[in-house]
Amino acid sequence: MKDGIRISKRVSQIPKSAIHEMTRLSKQIDDVAFLSWAKPTSGTPKHIREAAIDAISTGLVGGYSENAGIVPLREAIVRKLKRDNNVEADVSQILVTVGAIEGLSAAVMATIDPGDEVLLFTPTYSTHIQQVRMASGKPVLIPTIEQKGYALDFDAVKNAITPMTRAIICCSPNNPTGSIFSEKELRKLAALALKYNLTIITDEAYEYFLYDDLHHFSLASIPEMKGHVISCYTFTKTYAMTGWRIGYLHADEVLIPQIAKAHITFAICAPVVSQYAALAALEGPQDCVAEFRDHYLAARNLMCERLDDLNSVFAYHKPAGSYLMFPRILLEEGQDSMTFCKNLLQKGKVSTTPGIAFGPGGEGHLRLSFCVSFDEINKAFDRIKTLYG
Repeated sequence: MKDGIRISKRVSQIPKSAIHEMTRLSKQIDDVAFLSWAKPTSGTPKHIREAAIDAISTGLVGGYSENAGIVPLREAIVRKLKRDNNVEADVSQILVTVGAIEGLSAAVMATIDPGDEVLLFTPTYSTHIQQVRMASGKPVLIPTIEQKGYALDFDAVKNAITPMTRAIICCSPNNPTGSIFSEKELRKLAALALKYNLTIITDEAYEYFLYDDLHHFSLASIPEMKGHVISCYTFTKTYAMTGWRIGYLHADEVLIPQIAKAHITFAICAPVVSQYAALAALEGPQDCVAEFRDHYLAARNLMCERLDDLNSVFAYHKPAGSYLMFPRILLEEGQDSMTFCKNLLQKGKVSTTPGIAFGPGGEGHLRLSFCVSFDEINKAFDRIKTLYG
């Protein structure tokens, strides 16, 4: 660093985002086939967009809302949690946030002191690891069992718990693997949290996108977990609203004011126009969610077919949820996933995300997103087959 320029240790220890680096490189190349962005290409449904326009036209969005979010939205969230998550909630237990990411960050800041240890199951979304570091906590990365579809390794979890362990961050359906933790696994995890007085912070962004007759299970539906779980959700994935930056969290009413202190510091309140859009999303027709899920299921199956045709290049577990998958690269050059993905971009004009972006356990893999058109998937795999088939 130049003389006089100082960077905090908590920020300087965070590596450059491999995800955003690939995005930057992709923009330098024409006609790229994008399988790297966890961003639906379907567009936000019309009734949600129209509600935002109405809110703007009637002058509802020019000022701040309550820090916790507008009351009608929180009331609608309470009804949604009961209906879809089997969670009994109250408006006092809801905090509307700037996407799930800000809610997760506020939850970590409210529960972690410097030096506290937080357990994370890898591969995991890299931002979760950095959120712990930003709070001056210590991420403890526990590999999942890839051979069993990225299942939890409970022997490793128990061995990782120390007197400094304070929390667990749990992402299911998982980004990047598309795996889910079963209700049985989550109940075992809840039992550990109760035994050792730990807080579980959940990332349930892909809660509606599960396949093959599987169903999402929320830890907050376990009555004994009251006070031990902070559940983070988002509208951005469910309703194709990534750019609206709107989510929410549910926690015990004693925890909410403490989490809100961090939330106010980060954001004051969620974007008001997005809150009215989110209200319309919850109160309007839900056909769009089913349509998204049906498309993602068909896109997943297509991507699996294309991967099967390249079984000397990739090995994979069929994702049970989300719109992401995480194949292992079988080629020797794939052991450096960043180099592999850069070569694939430069030589094949296909944008993917290197597995190293999701923790050390992700090395040797790449993340592929199937929230895109069938044409985009076929274009990408035609190019991959030309290079490696």
